[in-house]
Amino acid sequence: MDKDRKNGRLTAYPGPQPVGRPPESRQPTEIVFSGELSDRNTDLLPRLLDVPLKGEVVIYFDTGGGSVYSGLALATMIRVRELKATAVVVGECSSAGLLPFAACRRRLVTSLSTLLFHPIRWSSEENVHLEEAAEWARHFRQLEGDVDHLLTHLFPISAEKLHEWTRPGRFVSGTELAAAGLAELFDPFRNEKPWQTVRQARAETAPPQT
Repeated sequence: MDKDRKNGRLTAYPGPQPVGRPPESRQPTEIVFSGELSDRNTDLLPRLLDVPLKGEVVIYFDTGGGSVYSGLALATMIRVRELKATAVVVGECSSAGLLPFAACRRRLVTSLSTLLFHPIRWSSEENVHLEEAAEWARHFRQLEGDVDHLLTHLFPISAEKLHEWTRPGRFVSGTELAAAGLAELFDPFRNEKPWQTVRQARAETAPPQT
């Protein structure tokens, strides 16, 4: 009861609380993709699953890549759940990390961001027979073409430009990526309100890709 009790009135205390905040004031989920992307990163897929279906998420990238299968799984999860994903490259986003990065509907990079494009690399710590090695080679040759086709669709980027960057491999700066129209360049070091820049670039303002 509050002080109105002395006046003979009963008032609930504390007063009624708002059920929720306006959509524009809600903070998006934030996830970090860092280090090597591999089957050991068992927490990344569940983290994406924790984002509400069609929900808003900001993903910070600082990864040199890793398993192409892990990159494909993360990219697929982003698209299957129709997430309004905004990617922010805070360091490096290379190799397999390019797949979930390209799957995001909005992409922010700095002039110091680094992205390495290169062909798929296969390595194995296990002994394999000649027949198995031949099958791996066949599979990766096909997978390489499929991944290239997927990247040209997701970014989108011409097959010619992707080939120029990928073979034999090239470090692409954030400035170059933005100049190619594949990301937005921003400066968190001189921008007094960088988080507002990220929020203003929310994925929901971008049309869904088909």
